[in-house]
Amino acid sequence: MNPVAYAFRLGVDRGRREWLQSLRSSDQWFNFFMASVFAIVLLFQRTSTLAGTPLSLAAATLPSMIAMGVALGGLVGPAGQLSMNREDGTLLRAKAVPQGMLGYLVGRVTQTSLDTATGILIMVLPGIIVVPEIRAVGLGAWLTLIPVILLGLLATLPWGAVVGSIAKSPQGAMGYTMLPMLALVGISGIFYPITAMPEWVQGLAQVFPLYWLGLGMRSTILPDAAAAAEIAGSWRHLETLGVLGLWAVVGFALAPGILRRMARRESGANMEERRQAAIQRGMG
Repeated sequence: MNPVAYAFRLGVDRGRREWLQSLRSSDQWFNFFMASVFAIVLLFQRTSTLAGTPLSLAAATLPSMIAMGVALGGLVGPAGQLSMNREDGTLLRAKAVPQGMLGYLVGRVTQTSLDTATGILIMVLPGIIVVPEIRAVGLGAWLTLIPVILLGLLATLPWGAVVGSIAKSPQGAMGYTMLPMLALVGISGIFYPITAMPEWVQGLAQVFPLYWLGLGMRSTILPDAAAAAEIAGSWRHLETLGVLGLWAVVGFALAPGILRRMARRESGANMEERRQAAIQRGMG
């Protein structure tokens, strides 16, 4: 078998196995807890109306929360996993095997995609129960979410890999990703219409993919009348495709080189140094 195809197949299988293991881990309890929190938020928002439309604010918030889940999965997940795998020697072992880095990266993409899909499902089910407008959404609208989700992952995954390559520890990777992400959630119209924010905040939010990912999600699920609450009163499909595509192109142009340089620097001595640092952090 072709070595590249074999590495790809092994990577997919590894990602699938790690995803199945994660379903039995305590992390899923956190996912269910967050789904409960989101359901409570939607309950409170059902009585508020989206400005300029007859829709409830909850109906607009749910697709935005899906966008947030995709962005978190694409950025935070790979960054944390990559930094942890540098620390525990997984990357060093992958580097020593022919096409091992390819298999490793395919595995990370597979697991991240499956984890993101699981998180979306856990989030959507309570929303369908709580929000009447969401129950009325047809199958075709849900299916159009798929390309938007894929584009969102393409726009965020390489940047998660870049952060994981640069961070010196899993804690550092979380800090470099979670803090900026929480700030972007606050300004990107996830829980409240962005048009209610100052214009300079709106301009800043439009630089980053989270706003456009949320806009793309809302455009697939909500009726056209809901666009009245968006910037320029439009779904701006071409702009959404352009900005997310630009983040994806630049990310995939930068990430491979950074990953290769990081892999070349990996050594047993470096791994042991990080392991000792991790032990010291645990003792502290």
